[in-house]
Amino acid sequence: MAGMRRRHSMELSARNQLSGTVTDIKLGGVMAEITVEIAGGHELVSVITRASAERLGLQAGDQVTVIIKSTEVMLGK
Repeated sequence: MAGMRRRHSMELSARNQLSGTVTDIKLGGVMAEITVEIAGGHELVSVITRASAERLGLQAGDQVTVIIKSTEVMLGK
């Protein structure tokens, strides 16, 4: 069934899940930079493959969930 998008609902182990709105998409040859505005007007930027951005059909204005899963979180002062 080429061309049909399927949405899957699944629970994730990642606790850091933030809802937001895609505000900007910059497509490169291989990678894509996706900017998402979250609560309080803060922005997060995710770099994913261009193929993933296209598969998700991402567009400015889309509601998305930012999922942060990391083994390290660094702080500087």
